Amino acid sequence: MGTEADLSDGLVAIVKRDCPTCELVAPVLARLAGAADLTIYTQDDPTFPEGLAGVTDDLSLDVSHSLGVEIVPTLIRYRGGIEVGRTYGWDQSEWATLTGLNDIGADLPAFRPGCGALNVDPSKLTELKIRHGETGITARAVSIGEQEDDIEACFDRGWSDGLPVVPPTAARVMNMLMGTSRDPAEVLGDMPPLLTPCTVEKVAINAVMAGCKPEYLPVVLAAVEAVLDPLFGLHGVIATTRYVGPVIVVNGPVAKRIGMNAKGNALGQGNRANSTIGRALQLTIRNVGGGIPGGVDRAALGNPGKHTYCFAEDEEGSAWTPLTVDQGLDAGTDAVTAFAGYGLQGVVDERARTPEELAASFAASLRVSDNVNKFPAPRLPGRDLPGTRNHLHARRLGQRPRTPRIDGTPDPAL
Repeated sequence: MGTEADLSDGLVAIVKRDCPTCELVAPVLARLAGAADLTIYTQDDPTFPEGLAGVTDDLSLDVSHSLGVEIVPTLIRYRGGIEVGRTYGWDQSEWATLTGLNDIGADLPAFRPGCGALNVDPSKLTELKIRHGETGITARAVSIGEQEDDIEACFDRGWSDGLPVVPPTAARVMNMLMGTSRDPAEVLGDMPPLLTPCTVEKVAINAVMAGCKPEYLPVVLAAVEAVLDPLFGLHGVIATTRYVGPVIVVNGPVAKRIGMNAKGNALGQGNRANSTIGRALQLTIRNVGGGIPGGVDRAALGNPGKHTYCFAEDEEGSAWTPLTVDQGLDAGTDAVTAFAGYGLQGVVDERARTPEELAASFAASLRVSDNVNKFPAPRLPGRDLPGTRNHLHARRLGQRPRTPRIDGTPDPAL
């Protein structure tokens, strides 16, 4: 694990050269080295402070981490192996109390703030926590052989949806969990079809594999909670022979904050947030709940949306109230809506010039989604058929003025 600290009797100082306050107290440390039992650990330069005996390099930062150092210089007093006092930065009165030398550093300024310790640098802290067994991750670690490709290993173990996944290392999972303040052990519900308890940590692992950024995790968690609502009927969605799958719509400022696409090609490729949030949900269903094609997932054909089907509503560019308002929430609320949807059924109408003509085309095209032999039949209540409209159709349905061309004449296509 690295250098072990000598925590018997005496003083322990942790310093780094790249700190003006540490440079300032170097003469003080030189005096303490001759007058007391002092051990110095240096974080970045084994030769600092120069000319002193008892300097030990802590380039691995293991000692600093185990001592919980946050600021350098830090000075700690031990008696019988027990810490009895600590100070950080430079405060002449506190150093005098801790060392028992009232005139220590009398020629220095009375106070100088310290510098951030290297062991709490985010770029180093994750690895230190892994080395010291402080990840907080409860999932079983899977060892990969030296000759085994980590991406192929994920395929071989059945963790993939058919596309390469990001190997969920401890560092990546810890980084993902930084995207939420929720307890990693919190159970969101029992994930069908195996009814396995689905924790925040398990969702984070699958979000890593899907390629999510940490800031996407709250949306992924909301999507998981939405499909775990008994009213959604996730077990039926998984087990049906039809080609249905979860469709996720994101509303509120969070969509723009994490960079979701709600405009051109919103249902297509090219946007990381749209693509990976929906994929993280599907991977969670597969890897936590056991919803695997050919197993409990009995879809006869499926649809491409079972890889990922997630997009944001363009609230700013819409003439209609947001979906969240229609569902009883306040405008501007961050929310996720989940519904069981089939693959995309496009409606193309390039001739309609009135809202009535366009609505008639919609109605005629949507008839393809139902027939009298399907149960429940079209005449039965309680069934929704969500639809999206592009900006051209939205303008037509809203009877908005035609958009002028660059030369100022109306565009006849609008």
